[in-house]
Amino acid sequence: MATEEKDIDYSLNNPDTITKYKTAAQISEKVLADVSKLCVAGAKVIDICEKGDKLLEEEIAKVYRGKKITKGFSHPTTVSPSAFVTPYTPLRSDEKESVVELQAGEAVKIQLGAQIDGFGSIVCDTILAAPADGEAPKVVSGRQADLILATHYANELLLRLMLPPGLLASGTEEEKAKAASAKAPSQSKITGLLEQVVEAYDCNLVESTTSWLFDRNEIEGKKKIVIAPGENTKGEGSPEVGEVWGVEMGVSLGSGKVKQFEQRTTLHRRTANTYALKRPSSRKILSEVQKKFGTFPFSLRQLDDERDAKSGVIECVRGNVFRQYEVSGDKDNSPVARLLTTIAITKNGITKLGAPPALDLSKFETDKNITDEEILSILAQPIARNTGSKSKNKKKKKPAKKTAAAAAAKEESDEEEESDDE
Repeated sequence: MATEEKDIDYSLNNPDTITKYKTAAQISEKVLADVSKLCVAGAKVIDICEKGDKLLEEEIAKVYRGKKITKGFSHPTTVSPSAFVTPYTPLRSDEKESVVELQAGEAVKIQLGAQIDGFGSIVCDTILAAPADGEAPKVVSGRQADLILATHYANELLLRLMLPPGLLASGTEEEKAKAASAKAPSQSKITGLLEQVVEAYDCNLVESTTSWLFDRNEIEGKKKIVIAPGENTKGEGSPEVGEVWGVEMGVSLGSGKVKQFEQRTTLHRRTANTYALKRPSSRKILSEVQKKFGTFPFSLRQLDDERDAKSGVIECVRGNVFRQYEVSGDKDNSPVARLLTTIAITKNGITKLGAPPALDLSKFETDKNITDEEILSILAQPIARNTGSKSKNKKKKKPAKKTAAAAAAKEESDEEEESDDE
């Protein structure tokens, strides 16, 4: 059995790997859409998280029936209110946090994910909580619009900066070779470009927003891109063909500096470390986590006994058997928006394996614009090579405004990624 395991190709060269990623992504995107509808004023965060997990379980149960492969969560449902930066998932047994409700119009970050055979697709979207009674405004303006648009365009720019140099180059072989020999943008360069985007909307990048290399049973690989790095944090490595990444964008209406919140840490992940746990409750939850979640993140509320989990997790964290994801948020308590997209980098460019829904730009209105020519030029580029029919007549005009430029780029990239698989 061990020999068979080693012989299996788990890279993107194996079509089965792509299929599993995409199956997990379809589940993640469907549940994300369903959970978004639950985010209305007065709804309790704990209720939404529990409902999201139930929906994930139901959808996961429908696929790969009878197959001897693992499947489950790659990330539990988390619902982070306005100023929260990290994923938030309170416990039913915590009296104070279990009654937290969403407020109309606040920026709510929803993050969740499924995995098939260890291939996880995690997605995160930011929505504005709808009023409990009546309809949300048809057009969002003011600072709310600035936040959502800044996050959208910064994310679009980052996705394009993830492309290896020369991957989509055209022209003569000499021109392609020259483009391919160019150096990938440094992480400081990436941060600098993204800062220009969000500053155009009078926003700031969230400190130490990190995109990770994904692998089978791994969502924090050896490479990472750290945007606006804080003290003692730095990125490592550049994206390459054949890799899967979780690409994250975080933007704040405040300074973007982060502080630890007082809320209980409930989100954890098993590490590769071993430790002789002494407490029965610690050994019990470790066994449960290994069986249910493997090395993917989990919430203490997903375990059989919340009270045992709250007790046993202390030794697991102290022994570095679990990594805890502390609850943090904007230092100024200003609204924060986040997006997370799971992408594959292939010879044809970027395929979005799992992504938040495309933003309807017509619903957001602002008097702010991106004017930097370098940024507009990058935004106008596709993220993938069009490998489909060439019969489409695409209008190519140089737009006068930022909104038109980025919207056109988004529409073009969406068309091209639909035709791009392997």
